Amino acid sequence: MKALCRDCLAPGPPAARCPACGSPRRLAHPELDTLSIAHIDCDAFYASVEKRDQPELRDRPVIVGGGRRGVVTTCCYIARTFGVRSAMPMFKALDACPQAVVLPPDFPRYRAESRRLMDMMRDLTPLVQPLSLDEAWLDLSGTERLHQAPPALTLARLQARIEAETGLTVSIGLASNKFLAKIASDLDKPRGFSVIGAAEAQDFLAGRSVRLLPGVGPVMARNLERAGFERIGQIARTDLKVLATRFGDFGLRLHDMSLGRDGRPVNPGQARKSISAETTFETDLSDPAELDAHLVRLAERVARQARAADQAGRVATLKLKTPDFRILTRRRTLAAPTQTARTLTGAARDLLSAELAGGADRAFRLIGVGLSDLSAPEDGGGDLFAPEDPRTLAAERAADAIRARFGPGILAPARELAHRKPSREGS
Repeated sequence: MKALCRDCLAPGPPAARCPACGSPRRLAHPELDTLSIAHIDCDAFYASVEKRDQPELRDRPVIVGGGRRGVVTTCCYIARTFGVRSAMPMFKALDACPQAVVLPPDFPRYRAESRRLMDMMRDLTPLVQPLSLDEAWLDLSGTERLHQAPPALTLARLQARIEAETGLTVSIGLASNKFLAKIASDLDKPRGFSVIGAAEAQDFLAGRSVRLLPGVGPVMARNLERAGFERIGQIARTDLKVLATRFGDFGLRLHDMSLGRDGRPVNPGQARKSISAETTFETDLSDPAELDAHLVRLAERVARQARAADQAGRVATLKLKTPDFRILTRRRTLAAPTQTARTLTGAARDLLSAELAGGADRAFRLIGVGLSDLSAPEDGGGDLFAPEDPRTLAAERAADAIRARFGPGILAPARELAHRKPSREGS
C-alpha cells in the first residue's frame, strides 16, 4: 500500500481520485507503509465542542474566551478568516470580528471529551502521550498484526471513527519521529492527514524558520537570528563544534533536529510538568485585599488539581500581567513538595507582597498561581517540614470529597466570597 482513500479507506496505488469511490481525499507517500509515529491534534477543539453542542452556531464565528479584558482561548476556523488567533487580547479579536459569538470556556466538558478521545487512541496502542487536552503522540510500531493494517490505515480508521462517534474532527501527522509528526499534523487543517518521510525530512525543513524547532522560543529565536541562523538549513550546514561552543548542549540538539532527527520515545508515563490556574480581571486591580482573594482561590484550585493527580510540587509560581501586557513571573522553591493550598497560598502571598512593595498603586490585569517540579507525594503527601500539614492535608482532602459529592460550588474560602468579582479564568 502506497496510498489510501480517507473517505472509503480503500488502499491502493497512488491516483488523483480513489478508484473505489471517486474521492479526491487520497493520501499517498513512498513511506506510507513504514512510518509509525503519529501526532493527533483536534481541530479548534473548544470551539468545535461548542458548535457541536449548539448547532445554531455552525455557520457563525465563535470565540472561546472571556470578556473584553481577557484573551482568546481558541476560536473556530470561520473566526480565523477575520484574523482572530489564540492568545489574542479579546478587544483586538472583537475589533477584527465584531459579529463573533463569545463563549466562556467550559473546561469540565472539554476534559470529559478529551478523555473520550484519548480512550479511542488507547484502543489502538498503549503508547499514547498526551500533550494537552486536544493533542497527543502515538507510537503504532508493531501493531500491524493486531489491526491487520499498517499504521497509516489504522490512523485513517481512527480519524473516521472520531468524527462519526463524537462529531469532532482531528488532523493527523505521520512521520518517523515525534518532532516531524507534530509539524505534519499542522500542514493540512482541518480534517487533515499529512506525512513527512525520513528521506525528505532535511529538504523539507531546510527553508523553514528556526522558530519551527521545539525549544526555540522568542528569546532563543532572536539569539539564533543574531548569530546568522534564520533558516533551519543554515543550522544543518554548520559544524557541530561551532553550535556546541555557541549554544552548548542545545546546539547539538538543534543540529539533530535540523537534520530531521529526534530520538525521543513516545512516553505514556511522562509526568505533567506543572499545574496552574489564572484569571484576567474586567478592570485592573491594585487593591491588595482583592488581589489576595483571587490568589487564595487560584491556589485552592491548583492544590485540588494536584491532589486529584496525586502530584506534589516543589516550586510555587506567581504570574502577574501589567496593564501594558508585560508578564511578570516569580518563583519560590519550597522546603519540600506540597499539594496543599495552605502551603501554596503562603508562598504565593510572599511573592505577591514583594511585587506590591514597589508601589501602593501598582495595578495588574491578570494573576496566576502554579506548582511545578512535580513528583509523587512523599510519605502520603505530607510537607515534611510543616508539622501541621498532615491535618491540613486531611482537611483539604475531606473538602475535595464534599465537593465531589455536592458540587464544586458548595465550599469556598470566606475571603473569596467577600471579594468575588467577574473575571475570565483559564488553566
